[in-house]
Amino acid sequence: MTRSDDTRHDRQLQLADIPNIDLYMDQVIQLFERTFEETTRNTDETILTKTMINNYAKKKLFFPVTNKKYTKEHLILISLIYQLKSSFSINDIKTILTPLNEGIEQNQLDLEDFYRTYLELTKRNTARFVTEQDALTASTTDPLEQILALAHMSNLYRRAAEQLIDTQLKK
Repeated sequence: MTRSDDTRHDRQLQLADIPNIDLYMDQVIQLFERTFEETTRNTDETILTKTMINNYAKKKLFFPVTNKKYTKEHLILISLIYQLKSSFSINDIKTILTPLNEGIEQNQLDLEDFYRTYLELTKRNTARFVTEQDALTASTTDPLEQILALAHMSNLYRRAAEQLIDTQLKK
């Protein structure tokens, strides 16, 4: 895997990518398709659909939409859902996002500032990942060993996050 592949897998919706106007669902889907198309394994992979967004709304993963328009805050939350859905159940995602939604609805959270911090963390995580992957590649050239090692690390990180969900968020 080359460095360009590493950054391809870590594409994030940047605040500058989000228009300063509310968007209709089709516009939201187009924005996510453009933003995350490089992260898919193949062209058949779905990034975001109307059904997905409607299901997220039904499960109350984000606060209610007004007049069928999605605000910048909705787009940030949908982006977080997109990042979380490959690792966590919908119930865990709801647990993770509930404090954010409550903070937004009570005007006690600056979601843009929170997301800006999250984006900075992702940059540092990507740099650390590249270093760790270089070390892994140096220690073994066997692709199967590399796959197994990466899967193991992924499981360790997911389990640590699940423990935080269970001990810190589910109260």
